[in-house]
Amino acid sequence: MKLWEKGYAPNPLVEQFTVGKDPELDMELVPYDILASKAHSRVLHSAGVLQDDELTKLVNSLEDIYTEYQQGKFSISVSEEDCHTAIENQLTQKLGDLGKKIHTARSRNDQVLTAMRLFEMDAIGSILSAIDSLIGFMKTFADLNSEVPMPGYTHTRKAMPFSVKDWMEAFIDSLYDDKKMLNAVLELIDQNPLGTGAGFGVPFPLDRSISQKELGFNRSLDNPLYAQNSRGKFESQILSSCQNVLMTLNRLSTDLILFTMPEFGFFTIEDSLTTGSSIMPHKKNPDVLELVRASVHQLTGYQVQVQNTYTNLISGYHRDVQFTKEPLMNGLKLCRDSVEVFALVMQACKPNTANLSAAMSDELYTVQKVYDLVKKGIPFREAYKIIASQFFNKKS
Repeated sequence: MKLWEKGYAPNPLVEQFTVGKDPELDMELVPYDILASKAHSRVLHSAGVLQDDELTKLVNSLEDIYTEYQQGKFSISVSEEDCHTAIENQLTQKLGDLGKKIHTARSRNDQVLTAMRLFEMDAIGSILSAIDSLIGFMKTFADLNSEVPMPGYTHTRKAMPFSVKDWMEAFIDSLYDDKKMLNAVLELIDQNPLGTGAGFGVPFPLDRSISQKELGFNRSLDNPLYAQNSRGKFESQILSSCQNVLMTLNRLSTDLILFTMPEFGFFTIEDSLTTGSSIMPHKKNPDVLELVRASVHQLTGYQVQVQNTYTNLISGYHRDVQFTKEPLMNGLKLCRDSVEVFALVMQACKPNTANLSAAMSDELYTVQKVYDLVKKGIPFREAYKIIASQFFNKKS
């Protein structure tokens, strides 16, 4: 039975279109909606809607549903539309009229918003943890190769001497900044929307501090309309922060694709991380690096999709925002997967010190020679001309 049942059957084609992929996507949200429902039960108990024994029965039944979910016995039908209806239907089947009380003083609008925010906070936490693990492998790589020289490039031409350690630490520093942006967006979404109803509050006294505390939010979204207006806005910022992470990995992937070419041979990665060709027997392709490199473009598409969906809507809830769920989930998974697979790359990456040392050719040291002359009192512009003349005359 639908939560909005009015005694008529919707057109099957319209039903399928409006439900979309929610039954599939909402399987990710089931644990979070159960958590929110348990918290809401305690809010209703505090408001006098539920007696002590009713609260116990509801919480125990919700825990039973979670166990069924973990065992793969929970499902969401098209007619139920989403996890919220499926969970409430199960409660009603188990508890009768008591199960019907769970929806008192809430809307599916604040239900989905609460489940999504809990899901997002967990997903960002997983990404931050994966980044920490990756940084650990990168630091080990940098420390093991602290004395290995490496050419620096500008305009894809040799520029000045650098080192493998300094090169790797540039990406470590970048990931630290990316973490700051993820933590900033984590603080943004760390606001409890439960109890804001459909966007205009609930005409019923609720102690929202109970659900805030139980669900682990640091504060609550006070204005109920802003709770709904934030949907899409916050999700766009989440994907933008993930985009920064993948931009860092894009640059590092591009470097490694170039520097692992046999023509450079600065680094190698283990054969187990490469793929082959269906026609050329000799190929060992860096597909994993190419896909990580491309991931930022995929995620940019998700971010634009979310951002464009929530713009040009008047204040309040609109069904349009249903289309933000899938790109958000896809983007968060893509970001986490990319970081995790890159940790494998860093563990399997080795420098070829002989090739790196051989690449440290004379032109890399021209700036140092200029400053050697500057230290002797020669003006910089004169020193620059002297070294340039010597270098190009030598080459000719």
